[in-house]
Amino acid sequence: MQTMTVGHFKSHFSQVLDFVHNGEDIIISYGKRKEKIAVLVPYDRYAGKPERTLGLLADKASFSVPTDFKINDDELLAL
Repeated sequence: MQTMTVGHFKSHFSQVLDFVHNGEDIIISYGKRKEKIAVLVPYDRYAGKPERTLGLLADKASFSVPTDFKINDDELLAL
């Protein structure tokens, strides 16, 4: 896994894509403090993420949101 700044990422874009194509993760950092802001991963690893299970409640519980469910931010924060 490599870490690179936005400037290096922009100037070496094709090379970065080659790294990602070969299965490597790339961390992008930004600013004077080089804060980590993004990770580039190969698409097949991104697209193949398994669905999360409920752990101890697997096959014992379910969750659904009704289609007519409406709540604004203020109502949600007041709960």
